[in-house]
Order: sequence, then C-alpha cells, then structure tokens
Amino acid sequence: MSIIKKSQLALLFSPALALLPGTLMTQGHVVKADTSDPEYTVKAGDTLSQIALDQNSTVSELASTNNITNQNLILVGQKLKLKTATPAADTTYTVKAGDTLSQIAVEHNTTVANLVSYNQLSNPDLILVGQTLKLTATTATANPTSAPAAQATPQAATPAPAAQTQTATTPAPAAAPATTSTTSYGTFKLSFYDPAVLGSNMGYSGVAANLSVFPKGTRLKITLSDGTVWYRTVNDTGAFAASNPHQLDVAMPSNQIPSAGILYATVEVVH
Repeated sequence: MSIIKKSQLALLFSPALALLPGTLMTQGHVVKADTSDPEYTVKAGDTLSQIALDQNSTVSELASTNNITNQNLILVGQKLKLKTATPAADTTYTVKAGDTLSQIAVEHNTTVANLVSYNQLSNPDLILVGQTLKLTATTATANPTSAPAAQATPQAATPAPAAQTQTATTPAPAAAPATTSTTSYGTFKLSFYDPAVLGSNMGYSGVAANLSVFPKGTRLKITLSDGTVWYRTVNDTGAFAASNPHQLDVAMPSNQIPSAGILYATVEVVH
C-alpha cells in the first residue's frame, strides 16, 4: 500500500495544475488548443461554388455552416466559416425526381461537361430517376482537357466596363480546329447582341452562356438548321443565363443579326 505524504497531496490539488477548457498538458507545458474553425473572407469576384472548390468543401456545406439562404448572394468582406474536417467526396450520385444535370454539377463542384464525359451521356437534357451518375473520372474515362469549373462574377463585386467607341466590322468566319472531337449538348435557343452598341470591346468571336453549363473558355460548335457552322468561345454571361441554361447570346454586328431575332441551333463542345 502506497502512502502519500501531505506535501505530495498538496501538490496534486495545487491551483497551478488546474487546466482551463480547451487546453492540453504535454511534458510539463500547458498548450492552448485551437478549437476555432478557419475562416475565409470574401473578395471581389468570388462565388460560393468557387470558394467551395478552392477549400475542398461543397456549396451546400458552406451554406449550412454560415446560415446562407441565398447561395447566389455573398458580400465582399463577408467572413465564411470553413469546417476543419472534410468528409470524403462522393464518387456517385443517384438521380432524384426534379434533378437536372446542371444542378447536380453545381452541388458536387464539377461541370456539366465533366458529368457528360464521365457517364458517356448522349443527351445532357435526359437523365432518369434512379440513374447512378459517376462524379469523378476513372482511368478509362479521365478527361484531362475538361474545362475549368464555372466561376460566375457577381454584379455587386465587379465594376461595369468603361464605355468605349467601337466600329462594327464584319467578323471573319472562325476556322474549325484541325483535329477535334465534340460532345453534343442538344438544341439551344440563340439570341444576338452587338457588343459595340453596348460600349464593350469584347469583339465578335465570343458568345454569352450559362456558366454552370459552359464555363468561360469553352469552345463551342454551333450548327444552324441550314447547315451554317459557327465556332465561338464562351467569354461572358448575362442576366438571362441563370434562368435560361439552354440559351446562347451570340455576339454579332447589328447589320448581320438575323431579322428573325431568335434562332435554334445544335450545340457541341469542342475538345
């Protein structure tokens, strides 16, 4: 039987050994544990989906952690809490009633083009309830040239371009790449605008699109019903994009815009 001396007993209950909550005792040193979650401060041009992608998180997780009710509205200077532990990302998703491919892409930090490639979908507008979709590439289906994740620019964080005078010129038809492969995205509604009339110097080689469907830099092949083919690069979006994922706004001089104003065309992504 061990006998504890009075001096030892006093040492065991000495106030100097009392530990405050959130501290650790290691080899005679008291170390305060860092229990706070890391934070991210929103900068101009940020979107919740891009922040989630950069921080190995998800849009729904950031919205839940920070009590965000509108995932399309974050403010410059706003501090977002980031969870320290990130669960392993899902590799598959089972389609539910009401799902769309663009919605699934945003929620899992990928793009429609990637999902089409991973799952060899011939029609991105047709997915079935109960269908299992791959969310990541396998060795056989990896697509190293896939377009980067969508990054929409909030109007509150990006100043409007300065008005400039631009003379409308006739754009030369874009030449088709020498060797290409394409993925069909079905039929899209085409509207037209003249950047020069809007005071923009973006030129006539681009097209505005829903960036969750076609990220900036995506090369598109647009085939009209009469066989005319245009090659355009996604370089902008517009107010219509959020509610019209199957519409493109084609840059074109005013004197060349079709009199009908609206056309329909088959759209393919050029790889």
